[in-house]
Amino acid sequence: MPDPALSVVIPLYNKEKDVCRSIRSVLSQSFPNYEIIVVNDGSTDKGSDVLRSYEDPRIRVLDQPNQGVSAARNRGVAEAKTGLIAFLDADDEWEDDYLETILRLVDKFPAASVFATGYTFRHGRGSERRAILRGLPENFSEGILEDYFIVAAQSDPPLCSSTVTLRKQAIESIGGFPVGVTTGEDLLTWARLAVRYGIAFSVQPKAGFWMPVNVESRPGRVPSVPDTVGSALSDLLGQIDLRHQLGLRQYIALWHTMRAATYIQLADGRAARKELHNATSMDGPDIKRLLLFILALLPGNIGRVLYQYRQRLKS
Repeated sequence: MPDPALSVVIPLYNKEKDVCRSIRSVLSQSFPNYEIIVVNDGSTDKGSDVLRSYEDPRIRVLDQPNQGVSAARNRGVAEAKTGLIAFLDADDEWEDDYLETILRLVDKFPAASVFATGYTFRHGRGSERRAILRGLPENFSEGILEDYFIVAAQSDPPLCSSTVTLRKQAIESIGGFPVGVTTGEDLLTWARLAVRYGIAFSVQPKAGFWMPVNVESRPGRVPSVPDTVGSALSDLLGQIDLRHQLGLRQYIALWHTMRAATYIQLADGRAARKELHNATSMDGPDIKRLLLFILALLPGNIGRVLYQYRQRLKS
């Protein structure tokens, strides 16, 4: 078998029912010269056994005690034999020409270190929608994202953990994915890369991001305290040129707004108001944050119920 041109890293934790869909989408790629590194992060199901049943020499399954998705991705990066690493979550999938599209971006934009495509949200109930991207130049199809944070602050995440391919040197230069961060580890990683490296991007949806059937009804995980991600994002303000600071400030405000929304769903109005204050200090007053602040002032579970009702109307 020839030396691989690219490494595919898949973190695996209790995805026995989904990982076959993910691995099939890699094996069906129009570009075949790659290695697949699956890092089994202490799964208690039989997902790793399922993968070991594939008789394909390109697949390696590595086992480690459960340490979290960041540690699993970092292990995959360390074990990669190539300088170009594509990431795919074990419950997501690629279109057949995802790698072909990525390698075209690598050839076309050699100065970049981050390469990504658009994607679709896919629901267990059978519906799907393309990720919404705002703030791109008119008629943008593919090219360098000149201001990642402007786009990220007003869109669905432009970079997704199943659509990003990185130069190994770039991810190593920022210390890899942050271990110990349980929420927002991906977006912090992309932000750290965005302040240092060029991002080549195609708007064509070449991956599917699968969401649980009832994700809209769940309040989400309790936000981490202290807010490691928020603090780390703020630290980036000192590393970015002035013309891009506005976008980063909007992005940090978005992070605090998301935390506030989660606290409202958890009926913790005091914590929600604190997050909204942090958001406003970064980006000034905003009508959406004002509405959330009103919900955060309401007693008991009233704010949570009204917020969930508003979200259902939007979906």
